[in-house]
Amino acid sequence: MDRVTGNWRARRVLITGATGMVGSWLAKDLIARGAEVVCLVHDADPQSELLRSGDILRTQVVNGRLEEFSDVERAINAREVDTVFHLGAQTIVGTARRDPLGTFEANIRGTYHVLEASRRHAALVKRVVVASSDKAYGTQPKLPYVESMPLEGREPYEVSKSCTDLLAQSYHHAYGLPVAILRCGNIYGGGDLNWSRIIPGTIRSFMHGERPIIRSDGKFIRDYLYVKDVVGACLAVADRLDDPKVQGEGFNFSPQKPLTVLEVVDAIARLMDAGKLKPVIQNAAPGEIRDQYLSAAKAKRLLGWRAAYTLEKGLAETIDWYGTFLST
Repeated sequence: MDRVTGNWRARRVLITGATGMVGSWLAKDLIARGAEVVCLVHDADPQSELLRSGDILRTQVVNGRLEEFSDVERAINAREVDTVFHLGAQTIVGTARRDPLGTFEANIRGTYHVLEASRRHAALVKRVVVASSDKAYGTQPKLPYVESMPLEGREPYEVSKSCTDLLAQSYHHAYGLPVAILRCGNIYGGGDLNWSRIIPGTIRSFMHGERPIIRSDGKFIRDYLYVKDVVGACLAVADRLDDPKVQGEGFNFSPQKPLTVLEVVDAIARLMDAGKLKPVIQNAAPGEIRDQYLSAAKAKRLLGWRAAYTLEKGLAETIDWYGTFLST
């Protein structure tokens, strides 16, 4: 985040998904930079980092849903927003499998509502950053993923992110909307309360003296990107959205050190001195792509971005956050 060069003071910034993990940390960073942060909030979860930290008291809140166009338009127009970070989504693969309709409504309809409201109020909105995912690529014959690969999601969550990505590209190419797209691997950090995910679930299990659960066979390969590096990625993209080489483009963000699930669990165990608690391997992860990892060469070349956190440093901060959270 030290590489962010733009002046955010007094910018009016809308964050969708502000009560989520990335949205909460992005709001915290932007508040510190002097931005006027507007949050579109559907469920005001009191356990969200945005609420627990008190940061929500330093923002403007618009109550509404991504699925309702009037709510999204009101957040942009009435608050005279100049920058939009569209992070709001249904982000759980298993939930998407159980409820594809709800996932498509939130992730696809929600995205074109944000893009259309930004297009209609182009006199206000000067930059839009849309969060896609590495899942948008689907299963590819070669790894790492690079941005020139087609977006070929097949499972419901993957498809919702392929559509999110393509919609953003369409609004740039058809209407000149100043938008760019983030494609990140697995994001971790304090504030993620989806305990089915491997890092928060494992940390909580170790803190409770329990064996962690691995839903897969433990050999699936993923990128693991610390949330503060993702915040830096959001700002690096937004800072450069006046550059034609950035507008309409997708960017991969990755530490470029792919790991198996078992390697991540072992790293957490070392930091928490919990090596005696061996994981329970369920070998049951339907709808999951086996191996996924990204090249971040384009982000480095065009944005000057690279991950600032090692896995150990990011996990240490994350473990500290959960230690505080679970003891209160």
